Amino acid sequence: MNNIQKVAYRAFLCRKLHQSHKLFDGGLYEPSYLEGMKSKVPLYDMLNIQMRGYDFPILESYQKFVHSLMKNMDINVEESWATPHQEIQVTTLKPKSEVINAQYDLKIYERTVQITDVVSTQLPIVLRALEASAPAGVTIHVLPHEEWHEEVRYVPDTELKALKQELEDMGGPLKKK
Repeated sequence: MNNIQKVAYRAFLCRKLHQSHKLFDGGLYEPSYLEGMKSKVPLYDMLNIQMRGYDFPILESYQKFVHSLMKNMDINVEESWATPHQEIQVTTLKPKSEVINAQYDLKIYERTVQITDVVSTQLPIVLRALEASAPAGVTIHVLPHEEWHEEVRYVPDTELKALKQELEDMGGPLKKK
């Protein structure tokens, strides 16, 4: 009877050791609970919500609304920015002639809200909320982030470029030895 108890006790210990091995299933230097923290649903890396409109106050207010909507939906808002406005000149002609009837100067304003780590199951809800809440005259585009999106937001310094060109025309900068 004593031998049977020893064998049962050793089997019990072996079972415990085998079960505790499952707790440390991660790699050599990474614990297994880090895998459990990863999302099982795919995530979108970085998305830009670009809003365009002709009326500056309405667009500015809508950007504020979109920013707070994303925060309330627990979506990480990485950054928000404005890009320089574009000016367009529109002319209307009189019917059946080439005579100008009216001429308009329009300004198109653009705002961007950058969001990260959006769950793929949550994105359709976000798109529907943006579509339903868009004011009249505002167009919305949701695009994956690219390098040129960031470069467009900076206004070039034309005076500095002109001075550099003038310096190049005069023979370039003097080099000291």
